[in-house]
Amino acid sequence: MRIGVAATPNVAIPTLNWLLESGHELVRVITQPDRPAGRGRELKQSEVALWADQHSIPLVKPANANELLPYVADLDLLLTIAYGVLLPQFILDAPKYGCANMHFSLLPNYRGAAPVQRALLAGEVRTGVTIFKLDSGMDTGPIYATQTVDIAPEWRSSELLSELSLVGMQLLPQVFQSILSGQSPASQVGIGTLAKKISKADAQIDWNSSAAIILNSIRAFFPEPCAWTNFRGEVLKLSKASSTQTVLDLEPGELKTLDSFCYVGTGNGAIVIESVIPSGKREMSAIDWSRGARFLDKERCG
Repeated sequence: MRIGVAATPNVAIPTLNWLLESGHELVRVITQPDRPAGRGRELKQSEVALWADQHSIPLVKPANANELLPYVADLDLLLTIAYGVLLPQFILDAPKYGCANMHFSLLPNYRGAAPVQRALLAGEVRTGVTIFKLDSGMDTGPIYATQTVDIAPEWRSSELLSELSLVGMQLLPQVFQSILSGQSPASQVGIGTLAKKISKADAQIDWNSSAAIILNSIRAFFPEPCAWTNFRGEVLKLSKASSTQTVLDLEPGELKTLDSFCYVGTGNGAIVIESVIPSGKREMSAIDWSRGARFLDKERCG
């Protein structure tokens, strides 16, 4: 088939690599326009755009979905992977076999922009990948294939997305064969749940919450927007943390170093902070950060 891929983040890279060797023709890559990034706010290409440039694949960056028609009308199938744009019906109907989406949840659970983050935030122990035919709804189209994935306790969004991107790629031969053979996808069954976009406010840690909720937040929000708190008037991002059996009498948000570990109090006990990103600095181990900070007695964050 003549395939186009509309995607933005690096979760699409395994699929793009597979397509180059699949026997199908990767006609073009579609991604979002360059965006300001970093402290200098310089324009930066998406990860998918960088991949297309490196592999000399035709690349387009339409400003809005209405500009897509010339780039999808000659395709057999448009595959979308976290593209971040809702496609109008006339675009969905343009390719010969329509449009398919690789979604990182077991639909109808966690429809929307942040299925992986919301699943981790809820403490789910398993999730999966669904490849479905796009329709005009929000992740409501009929399903070509699904695969369940168990979530390792230490996985954050970055690790879980990496695993799901590989699982999704492995489903594509089955999906493409179903499409070519004329097999109809199956309607979604069950009551859908919504995984709305994550805001920076969502990622602020409430130290009065339970240890489990805070640990889930830190897992869910790494690397973006990253769980954060205030420390000495500046934003401190927490990129990794874990539970502990050590019993410490700490108030919510209270910091303490003990036996080469950096602890912080929650609403029901302490957790270990393993790595942090101080304001204006790179990620570092929490114990190294704490040695530099030299906590005052009973000092708290939040």
